[in-house]
Amino acid sequence: MRISMIALALLAGCASPDAKDSPSPKVPMTAAAEQHVWLRQLVGDWAISSEATMEPGGEPWHMDSTERVRAIGDLWVLGEGSASLDGAPFSTVLTLGYNPAKGVFVGTWIDSMTAHMWHYEGTLDSEKRVLTLDTTGPSFGDPSKTARYRDAIELKGPRERTLTSSVLGDDGTWTTFMRAKYTRKR
Repeated sequence: MRISMIALALLAGCASPDAKDSPSPKVPMTAAAEQHVWLRQLVGDWAISSEATMEPGGEPWHMDSTERVRAIGDLWVLGEGSASLDGAPFSTVLTLGYNPAKGVFVGTWIDSMTAHMWHYEGTLDSEKRVLTLDTTGPSFGDPSKTARYRDAIELKGPRERTLTSSVLGDDGTWTTFMRAKYTRKR
């Protein structure tokens, strides 16, 4: 519990409980930028209908799921998803924020069926509708190799958004393997 108390004291701009007369350390606070405000549009409860094809010419599979996205202060959003995949529970966690020092959106993705943590970096298009997130992870064809992936979140309106996931092939072209439609429940 002591670590939590120290962290809270630092965030509040106070000295640690053991420091009697030392100056209070100040933690620089990041002010919310327009990119952080953009991310808040994702906050809410969503119903998701997705379709994926994991190999060229393969049979597409369909999955219905849900996601609850909440704000972590003014700078981050956290999405927790849940579904059933072939009868097994499937859970996901998505974090998204914006790093003003780097000038890019940043985030992570984990799920209950893989051991890889995906690290995102991305940008918003000029119309402020599509957030494109790039990442690297295990290749679908050969998990001992890595591949480049791209997720694009497109805002269609206040009650609808889409997610499109693509992989970069050896020939240099992006192939979409998953499309999902998100409909706001509340």
